Amino acid sequence: MPRNVLMVCVGNICRSPIAEAVMRDVIARAGLQKDWHVESAAIEGWHHGSRPDERALRVLAKHNIECTSVARQLQPKDFVRFDYILAMDRSNMASLKHLAPKYSRAKLLLLGDFGLKPDERSIEDPYYLMGTAPFEKIYKQCTLACEHFLKQAQLNQIM
Repeated sequence: MPRNVLMVCVGNICRSPIAEAVMRDVIARAGLQKDWHVESAAIEGWHHGSRPDERALRVLAKHNIECTSVARQLQPKDFVRFDYILAMDRSNMASLKHLAPKYSRAKLLLLGDFGLKPDERSIEDPYYLMGTAPFEKIYKQCTLACEHFLKQAQLNQIM
């Protein structure tokens, strides 16, 4: 039975779709597609049904990573369906802890805690910033963090 990962940010059109696509790519490169299922979701429902920000899609395409994500809002059932729910920043983590039902079984984690330097662990929202450079930074952070997360999860080192 595959392990399920949910990437979460505020609107599910910038950071979490990048993290979802990158995690899928990391899993595919490791040949572990049968062992993992990855999705993404938003804390807020503002962009429900929307494709990711065009800048996010451009950065992913530049790195030959396909993104099929469509924005959706986090649901109470996600806290049971997913083994790991990974927040992009501390504000997202606080929201997840607030929204988690008592019966939640998902491990709530900060994606940046995996392999990133202490001062770079927050994967900041690039939505209001100009150009693709902030999205490229997020891509790099997500790549490193997803690689480290997968390695630790495969070794059952995630508590």
